[in-house]
Amino acid sequence: MKLALLGINHRTAPLQLRERLAFPVQEIPGALVDMQARGAKEALIVSTCNRVEITAAFDDQAALEPLFTALLAGRVDLTADEVRPHLYLYQEREAIRHLFRVAASLDSMIIGEPQILGQLKQAFAQAREHGSIGSLLDAVLTRAFNVAKRIRTETEIGSSAVSVSYAAVELAREIFGSLDNKKVLIVGAGKMSEGAARHLMRAGASQVFITNRTASRAQELALIFNGQVIHYDDFPRRLSEMDIVITSSSAPTFVLTPETVRKALDARKSRPMFLIDIAVPRNIDPAIQKLEHAFVYDMDDLQRLTERNLNARRELAQHAEAIVSEEVARMEAKLRERDVAPTIVSLQEQLEMIRVDYLKRYRGKLGPLNLEQEAALEAMTRGIINKIAHGPISEMRRQAANEQPGLEREAELVTAVRRIFRLRDR
Repeated sequence: MKLALLGINHRTAPLQLRERLAFPVQEIPGALVDMQARGAKEALIVSTCNRVEITAAFDDQAALEPLFTALLAGRVDLTADEVRPHLYLYQEREAIRHLFRVAASLDSMIIGEPQILGQLKQAFAQAREHGSIGSLLDAVLTRAFNVAKRIRTETEIGSSAVSVSYAAVELAREIFGSLDNKKVLIVGAGKMSEGAARHLMRAGASQVFITNRTASRAQELALIFNGQVIHYDDFPRRLSEMDIVITSSSAPTFVLTPETVRKALDARKSRPMFLIDIAVPRNIDPAIQKLEHAFVYDMDDLQRLTERNLNARRELAQHAEAIVSEEVARMEAKLRERDVAPTIVSLQEQLEMIRVDYLKRYRGKLGPLNLEQEAALEAMTRGIINKIAHGPISEMRRQAANEQPGLEREAELVTAVRRIFRLRDR
């Protein structure tokens, strides 16, 4: 079988096109079934905000048109001419390499982000549940997950923050050590503060409080985090309870002043307070940074950290790419070995049938044999067929293990062996 992958991603297509090609989760099972009906032996669909990709296994001589048909199926507002310039098609080695790079987050908008691995695993589980994962995709995807794990272990490519919200969490960890049982106050209800709150809660922060001039939006955010709403006029009075404060308000003036924070710190008896200002213009008066035990970071601080970490990830990616190349070669060798295995098994079975047949035919002429003679006869005849099989089997395995084989030469050898020994198709 041959492996092929067709898709678009954040580098090849604008968001508007990716949105129009995206598969709703409920449509993927039907698309997988449709692909199999059109000739794909195995199929996988990955659809995220940054990529839409279809991977499939086909018979060696099959056309790849079902990939394109599946991608456009049901998209009545799109034409082939609109989509084709944005597509990439990978086959065999390059398809394997691409899947390994995707799993390891080397093909992501932010190198090293962990979400894509989970999304790929979900797509794999969905395809398996609906019967479109066979031995080829199972082998390749399982290896892709292991490659991603190896890269994260050996390169630390995902260890540093590369988003503003995640950078805030790293800084909070530096200040508090552990975030277990820390209280978070969100002032304002913007997307940036929501993202920071998500990361903080994953890191162990136990309670989230929300305050916003518009009470209804505060209630919405409170539902997301199972949090509590504080009336906007009351939050300065409650400030001393909070370990971490995230501000993302559209207020035209500072919502936190040195005097307000000084009172809160006095009530906290020198326990530190971490203040993250994600608003533009700023919500937190920079003068607060001069207060002992107050740690203030604004967008510029967080952006500098993320850019520094992103550059570090790019350097680590070079090592990761070398690991991918090594693993691709190993995967190819494994798949080539699997391709020659049926011929090796057929050859061994055929020679064994010949051996057993001739033993039966001539055993009567040998007269009675004792146990030692029976064992010697078995060993001798097995040795003969093993000697005959050794040459072709060794050569097929050698070519399969070769990192840069001549694929046509390898196929010709397998065909020649099957013809010489008159092996039946399995």
